[in-house]
Amino acid sequence: MVAKHRKMHLFDVNIPGELVMEESSCVTPGNTLTTFDLPQCKIGLGVCYDMRFPEMARLYAKSGCKVLLYPGAFSEIVTGPTQWELLQRSRALDNQVYVAASAPARNTNHSYVTWGHSSIVNPLGKVIATCEEKETIVYGDLDMEYVNKVRQMFPLLKQLRDDVYEVMAK
Repeated sequence: MVAKHRKMHLFDVNIPGELVMEESSCVTPGNTLTTFDLPQCKIGLGVCYDMRFPEMARLYAKSGCKVLLYPGAFSEIVTGPTQWELLQRSRALDNQVYVAASAPARNTNHSYVTWGHSSIVNPLGKVIATCEEKETIVYGDLDMEYVNKVRQMFPLLKQLRDDVYEVMAK
């Protein structure tokens, strides 16, 4: 085991007639970011609903992560079709990182049917590998020099106006 992550953001939603879920009724959220280093790069971890919070991904990028991993089980009907890929692409593009999101294969006999579609997205928001809802393995080449090149072309992390954001947040 290289790291242990506790999901920070719990999925408490009520979409009338479609989906009601209250993770906080049975799960306690974590309160720390989780990273680990490989020889190639630093990696940040999130779980499912964590992907919806750009601040978390930004902290990972600012701490030197070049890859973010998100296992997740978005809904086949409500969140998967409209949000799964969009959120991966957004986190990758906003933070100039690779995002790899793994999902369980769809089981239509289960009470909660997941979307599937594990994917890898590059630092410019392009999906470089994906699959459908069935069980499979997704492969993709992650080039850390490409991350550096993208960050040189568009130096977003250097151009952040934390001085203004911090004042506005108070």
